[in-house]
Amino acid sequence: MAQPLVESLDGLEASFRDKVRGLDAGELHVAANSSTILYLLPKIVEAFRARHPAVRLTLHNAISADGTDLLREDAVDLAVGSMLDVPADLSYAPVYRFEQRLITPPDHPLARKPRLALEDLSPYPLILPPRRQVTYRLVDLVFQQARVPYTVALEVGGWEVIKQYVAMGMGISIVTSICLTDADHDKLATRSLKEWFPTRSYGVVVRKGKYLSPQARAFIELIQPDLFAPRSYEDSGPSER
Repeated sequence: MAQPLVESLDGLEASFRDKVRGLDAGELHVAANSSTILYLLPKIVEAFRARHPAVRLTLHNAISADGTDLLREDAVDLAVGSMLDVPADLSYAPVYRFEQRLITPPDHPLARKPRLALEDLSPYPLILPPRRQVTYRLVDLVFQQARVPYTVALEVGGWEVIKQYVAMGMGISIVTSICLTDADHDKLATRSLKEWFPTRSYGVVVRKGKYLSPQARAFIELIQPDLFAPRSYEDSGPSER
């Protein structure tokens, strides 16, 4: 009788160990685009790694459209990013808001213009992210609604590349302030576009009805502790106000 009892106790100990370690093991998969990974997530990832060093964290670099596909396929636990429209099968909780800004070379005519109008941007070619991304869609929507013509000279992925090309005088761009740093002040001029462009929200996207692991909940808690409050997610409709 002693041997089965020892085996039973060993089993209980292993089960207890699995329960109490909780966040001290396992994996977490998060989808985010390159700008979110580069500018928004570093401090959150640093804090998560400090608190839960045994959790294997994987950041999947994907634009918003691909990130939602990864969510539907259960390839990731959650996504962090910006959404213009929220599909019915997903929930989006906006947490951060950033202003849209015009960037030009320091000696550009728009940098010195006292009063800026949306029409003033029309003669200058734009450098934008690829058209599948939220920024391109937002820029197109604003110009179309205002009936102001615009041209795109170059589509390129990555805010750092866009900023470099603007600094070289290859065009102007409209970027989210999240990507602007102190180091940009010497090579770029920036102007607020809040009169025409809404602020961009960034937040957490999850699939409705999906069980969130303790690892996923811990990561979300670092972004905003009260995201699990009732009706904290925007279930449908445009996320940009």
